[in-house]
Amino acid sequence: MGYLSFRNGNRAVNDVAAQLRNELTARIDQQLRDYIEIPFRINQINAASFGRGEIVLTQLEDAYPFWQQSKTFPTTNLIYCGGEADGAFLSVGRDNNLEIRLLYSNPATDLLLQYRELDAEGNIGALTQVGQSPYDPRLRPWYEAAEAAGVATWSEIYLDFDAQVPVVTASQPVYDATGALKGVCATDFLLSVEMDEFLGQLQIGRSGEVFVMERSGRLVSSSTADEEGLIRGEGDAIERIAATESQNPLVRSTAQYLLDRFGDLNAIQAAQQLSFVLDGQRELVQVSPFQDDRGLDWLIVVAVPESDFMAQINANTRNTILLSLGALGLATALGLLTATRIAKPILQINQASQAIADGQLDQHIPAQNIGELDGLAQSFNGMAQQLQQAFHALEAANRDLEKRVEERTAELQAANDKILSLNQQLQSENLRMSAELAVAKQIQQMILPRQEELSQLEELDIAGFMQSADEVGGDYYDVLRHNGKIKIGIGDVTGHGLESGLVMLMTQTAVRTLQTHDETDPVKFLDTLNRTIYDNIQRMNSTKNLTLMLLDYAEGHLQLSGQHEEVIVVKADGDTQQIDTFDLGFPLALENDIRPFIQPLQLQLDSGDIVVLYTDGLTEAINAQKQQYGLERLKNMIQKHRQQSATDIRHAIIADVQDYIGEEPLRDDLTLVVLKQK
Repeated sequence: MGYLSFRNGNRAVNDVAAQLRNELTARIDQQLRDYIEIPFRINQINAASFGRGEIVLTQLEDAYPFWQQSKTFPTTNLIYCGGEADGAFLSVGRDNNLEIRLLYSNPATDLLLQYRELDAEGNIGALTQVGQSPYDPRLRPWYEAAEAAGVATWSEIYLDFDAQVPVVTASQPVYDATGALKGVCATDFLLSVEMDEFLGQLQIGRSGEVFVMERSGRLVSSSTADEEGLIRGEGDAIERIAATESQNPLVRSTAQYLLDRFGDLNAIQAAQQLSFVLDGQRELVQVSPFQDDRGLDWLIVVAVPESDFMAQINANTRNTILLSLGALGLATALGLLTATRIAKPILQINQASQAIADGQLDQHIPAQNIGELDGLAQSFNGMAQQLQQAFHALEAANRDLEKRVEERTAELQAANDKILSLNQQLQSENLRMSAELAVAKQIQQMILPRQEELSQLEELDIAGFMQSADEVGGDYYDVLRHNGKIKIGIGDVTGHGLESGLVMLMTQTAVRTLQTHDETDPVKFLDTLNRTIYDNIQRMNSTKNLTLMLLDYAEGHLQLSGQHEEVIVVKADGDTQQIDTFDLGFPLALENDIRPFIQPLQLQLDSGDIVVLYTDGLTEAINAQKQQYGLERLKNMIQKHRQQSATDIRHAIIADVQDYIGEEPLRDDLTLVVLKQK
């Protein structure tokens, strides 16, 4: 019994440990992605204002938008811009007590940092501190990273100028009308505040650890280390430590194990579950890459001692074995004692019973020393009379039992009738809800462009596909023709379900209305559409928003506006282009005014050229191994079938996606639109 208990418990522990590591890694991955997206949204807004001259780095009151953003996004540490011409610096950030304050330097301050208080309304208060060393933003890692990249990017992890703690910065260069560098806007991501606090709140067994490290092996954050635990040295000699130098034995040993196993941490390109032995104990490990398209490339590591799960099982196994052995010994001793005392009197009673059965009714069983056997002997002679009495008593008991059974049956029947009635009501309600959802889904399908409409387009061969993850989806695509011009739209509302589907219907209606009223200016078109959706979302008290790409086609010319997934263009000769739409617009329903962010792009299509639009439900569809379909596989499918019609290309891609995911369900709405110049 103890062995079976141990064996079953060990199997259950392995399953639970694997699920725990997967769940923790997924939570950390999602939390990191939430953190790293916010700084770039802030930078995009500030860079646009800086570029238009709305922020002057020597005017302290121009830091007010930074204060508003710090209040809105508490996970940021410092929001700022630095100038190329004179090295001016203007910022708003949090001190060690998380109080928001103003920091600035410029030639007037001899580039020495000035620190001022900010009250609850963002008003500038008294000067509280002056830096000791000149601060030139142009020499800082965040400035140099953006200047070198030429686009929004992450800096390397470096030590903060003041606090000397690890920090990573999202930065974006700003250029003037001539294309010259005007400066850089950036937002600090203070690892010791945002990440260490989140990792420390995770429940990782009794003594498990989770940490994040770079491919170089340097420690980014962990569930136990504070900011001092990530660095060593003092003054100019201060530096970040490697994970193999961590004061935590489990972190240190796990990092060393990964280096010994893979040699080079760059070899880890997919999530892996491993194990190793530390001090005679088995340690369960999961390592997963974390990457984004702006330069981050980290490893998330979860390490949990197997003993955290096995301790109670081992204790239960020992207790089971000890109890079993004790019960066996006690039962053996009692059996021997009882057999000795009972065997002789029973033999006497058996001989007397056999004699009565043979007709010798004058048998007399003498009194016994054991009370139970003595009672049996005394009642033996009156056995027949007692059996008769017992028979009559049994008949009466049977009649009473039958009556009770009938009463209970009636009660059960009444309860069953009530349950059947409630079940019928529930089935009716389910049918009503299913019918309403079916109607909503049917409405969505009815407003999609029909194949006969698409086949009437003389210059373009167009095919589309949309499949919802729920009964009602949040994806959108449409093809509209008006006054000889064609407008193609594709969008993705956050989430999916009934609320996302409603936002999708509002978007389709607004686009068709603006198209019907001959609005041809892409900036006015998207701005009016955004204000309409924004006002409705506010009235709904909803947090929904959407990305939207609009393509205006006329006589081989294609105009793109709006922010969505990358657009894939495959020329007739097989040359492939990817168009990043990040700078062509801004997500709808997040800001009331998005005109400064709209920058349309022109394309010329020749015969045989292909343009493919899609939502992230396609590229992020996962198979049984939790691997995404990916953009590269999509481009390869378009290249392979580029000589075929738009409909055939669509069929080939959708079939390939379905074959890739197998029995895995769709986790997001999936939409695909294929355009081919005739």
